[in-house]
Amino acid sequence: MKRPKVSVCIPTYLGDQTLGAAIESVLAQSYTDFELMVIDDGSPDDTRAVVERFSDPRMVYLCNEKNLGPEGNWNRCLEVATGDYFKLLPHDDVLHPHCLERQVAVLDADAEVRISLVFSAREVLGPDARLLMRRGYPGGREGPIDRDVLIRACVRRGTNLIGEPGAVLLRKSTAAKVGLFDATNPYVIDLDYWFRLLNHGNAHFCAEPLAAFRVSAGSWSVAIGASQSVDFRNFVQRMALLGIAPPSAFDRFCGNLMAVLNNISRTVFYRIYLK
Repeated sequence: MKRPKVSVCIPTYLGDQTLGAAIESVLAQSYTDFELMVIDDGSPDDTRAVVERFSDPRMVYLCNEKNLGPEGNWNRCLEVATGDYFKLLPHDDVLHPHCLERQVAVLDADAEVRISLVFSAREVLGPDARLLMRRGYPGGREGPIDRDVLIRACVRRGTNLIGEPGAVLLRKSTAAKVGLFDATNPYVIDLDYWFRLLNHGNAHFCAEPLAAFRVSAGSWSVAIGASQSVDFRNFVQRMALLGIAPPSAFDRFCGNLMAVLNNISRTVFYRIYLK
């Protein structure tokens, strides 16, 4: 079979309640040259039954022989993906119908390979799929963003402005240079990877929301959210040691303060919307 242009990989564990919506959102894409791989981390629920409801030939189901945990399963997705481009889609999240079409067009047009990742604005959904808010890059301007500017903005604001995995498309060839996902600082495992990708090029922002991120009481991001400010501070220090656009002392000060404030606001948000 011809190698697909895009690999969309859904790492899942105990995700049978939302997995079907994630799968449907991929199969409904206006861009069709993709493989969809569902990587089950040994779920003792109805995950397999959910997958078996679909018969699309582009879809593959794999079940790990032993539970690898979130970091291990994300890396399993990198391992099995065969496409030129790669998107990780957690089982809680969904893609909007033109997500792949818009993001693939950006990378296809980048003949000189100056862009290491494409990201988009995204929507935040509650457990019942109700729209809670929209998030995007400050200023909301469509187009390329210099990597140093983007990294500094993330550091200063103490948060992941690039977004959750479903909002990002990257080249598999760049991922091969970057290596594996690293959950040394679990809360920012995705931002850690985005920063390492940005060590190889700039970014492109799509101002239209192209993905949606669901928050629920059982979300991994909620479970580890209480330690986000400490994780963010340690992460920035680690990136500086790696020489990835090391921020100034002022940037780090601002980022550490904002990370604490973000932690407080996120906790309040969860208490209000995830009762």
